[in-house]
Amino acid sequence: MDWQTAIRGFRAYLILERSVSAHTVDAYIRDTNKLASFFGEARGPLQLDRSDFDALLAFLHEAGLERKSQARIISGIKAFYRYLLLEDLLEKDPSEQLESPRLERKIPDVLSVEEVRDMLAALDLSHPQGTRNRAMLEVLYACGLRVSELIGLKINDLFLEQGFLKVVGKGNKERIVPIGETATKHLLFYLETDRRLQANVDPDHAHLVFLNRRGRKLTRVMVFLMVKDAAKAAGIAKTVSPHTLRHSFATHLIEGGADLKAVQDMLGHESILTTEIYTHLDTEYLHATIMQFHPMNRRENLRNRQKKEEE
Repeated sequence: MDWQTAIRGFRAYLILERSVSAHTVDAYIRDTNKLASFFGEARGPLQLDRSDFDALLAFLHEAGLERKSQARIISGIKAFYRYLLLEDLLEKDPSEQLESPRLERKIPDVLSVEEVRDMLAALDLSHPQGTRNRAMLEVLYACGLRVSELIGLKINDLFLEQGFLKVVGKGNKERIVPIGETATKHLLFYLETDRRLQANVDPDHAHLVFLNRRGRKLTRVMVFLMVKDAAKAAGIAKTVSPHTLRHSFATHLIEGGADLKAVQDMLGHESILTTEIYTHLDTEYLHATIMQFHPMNRRENLRNRQKKEEE
């Protein structure tokens, strides 16, 4: 089998069987094309072994590619060879032992509760899109949505009387997300005023909650610019994006004592390890928690209390 035949089959598999997003499909295909370009016609996809992958990794490292980029390419390669295995084109996965470079888990930037409030208050509701923008910011922070989930939110997926939204996340996976009273109030206000009165709604986009001035679906860039402008108007010097509000949502919940598994479900994370990055609480809180709940510390605290009572 030649590379292009294998890659065409891989693309069809990602779209039809895995139902992954177009962005993910493009990324995997780009990475697999890099693999094909590296080996060319000399080595077909079914002929590679571990030593070939070692040579590729050495090349990527010597080329000065960042670890994150290396890890992404390796992820694409492994997905490609899992596909070849499923198709019974290989008996053993030559990329099985291929390890990605270790990545530093960076703590995401978050806003304080006060900064979020300042951003919301800074929005000009007299602006033609002010009511819509306020509703979008409220929903982003109240529900921890991704940008793609926000702009793809459908009117039929709003269950505001019951207090939740149905969200379609990565891989077309649906999840239920609670929404609070304040966000509900602003969302209803937008729906009952600007959204209901918008006369130029494109029929192909009429099912969506948030629309642009031309009555069509918003783009990711438009939401990014709106959030950036709101942060600037609030005098926030941090680099703020829609994802910052998602990070802030998760962090504030966990700092307030929310269960990590519940936050994982609300964010739509497949692995709880992804959610754990939001447990970057201040060291004093962590110290107090350990002192209070660790079994050895509990016994010591009990002895200290008993000693004080005896005194």
